[in-house]
Amino acid sequence: MTGNDELRDRFASAFMHNYGVPPVALARGEGCAVWDVDGRRYLDLIGGIAVSSLGHGHPALVEAVSRQVATLAHTSNLFLHEQEVLLAERLRTLLREPARVFLANSGTEANEAALKIAIKYGRTHGRGYMVAAENGFHGRTLGALSLTGKQSIRDQFGPFPLDVRFVPYGDADALKNAVTDDCAAVFLEPTQGEAGVVPPPEGYFRAAREICSATGALLVADEIQSAIGRTGHWFAHQAEEVVPDIVTLAKGLGGGMPIGACIGLGEAGEVFAKGDHGSTFGGNPVSCAAALAVLGTIERDGLLGNAVRVGALLSEGIAAVRHPLLKGVRGRGLWLAAVLTVPRSAQVQAAAQEAGFLVNALQPDAVRLAPPLVITESDARVFLDALPGILEAADA
Repeated sequence: MTGNDELRDRFASAFMHNYGVPPVALARGEGCAVWDVDGRRYLDLIGGIAVSSLGHGHPALVEAVSRQVATLAHTSNLFLHEQEVLLAERLRTLLREPARVFLANSGTEANEAALKIAIKYGRTHGRGYMVAAENGFHGRTLGALSLTGKQSIRDQFGPFPLDVRFVPYGDADALKNAVTDDCAAVFLEPTQGEAGVVPPPEGYFRAAREICSATGALLVADEIQSAIGRTGHWFAHQAEEVVPDIVTLAKGLGGGMPIGACIGLGEAGEVFAKGDHGSTFGGNPVSCAAALAVLGTIERDGLLGNAVRVGALLSEGIAAVRHPLLKGVRGRGLWLAAVLTVPRSAQVQAAAQEAGFLVNALQPDAVRLAPPLVITESDARVFLDALPGILEAADA
């Protein structure tokens, strides 16, 4: 029995069944590479689901976390500390808009905070329902799940207490018809992540902004996956020159440490009063120090440009592959999906793993790539050279 087999068996005995049993037991990482417990090396092209912005073991992250945990590891929300203030100030600067920040521990918690803001805003202004997109994903807690338009993970936990109306993603006319003066908020991803890295038509997010402005509904941009340089911008909505009312963040913000943020811009930032919301661990000093290290390193090392450059190399390289299993590629920056002609993504993931690459079978016909922002052109070319063989093995 290999080390992987032994640890997978122990996992299967100890954990609930919600994850199944993951295929690889990882032991360590360095840069964009990880090694399993048997010593096999893989190029990490999923980055902990768009989380490991600086890769693995980055000196800036190690130093920031080590220093902070040795200084002050936790305060709760009964006290404040400088790291959380610095982070909130930094996020406001990157947004380039007046805003107020709530720090949480995850993406679903960030969206829960946004939902509570929307509910209170709606009650204050006599508005009763929300609008979200079909196939959208906003989290698995019951509030966030009520906004998630993915029936396979939603239906068994309903009915939900909130009135949420779903519209086809990318259809501006359907959105306009759904959003009236009675709508409190519209929740949208700039690109749908869990649906298969599906971008909307050109101008869709601008249309959403115009619709919300005309009706008085809040526009909530769920940037859990898309922000912090993933698409080559600090926030994906900035590429559309759109200013949302609320932005939610997590994943890449902490570079591997758990942190989320709900940012209210303008009036939305003033909705919460004392006692309206809270989190014991939200704004944890260690996670805030990690986030500051991530943001500082992305800026200092030009990783926004690297996301654009290496992302284009990957996108163009995948598009150039001629294989009957490969239909094309979609996405932006270092957030891509290789789209298949038939539902064989699980086989592609397994073949890639066998070849030494970690990718994600996101949908039956879509394989996600979300590597660390520090990935090099050389790393990308190694994968592209191997891709035809991976597809051939998956199609056998």
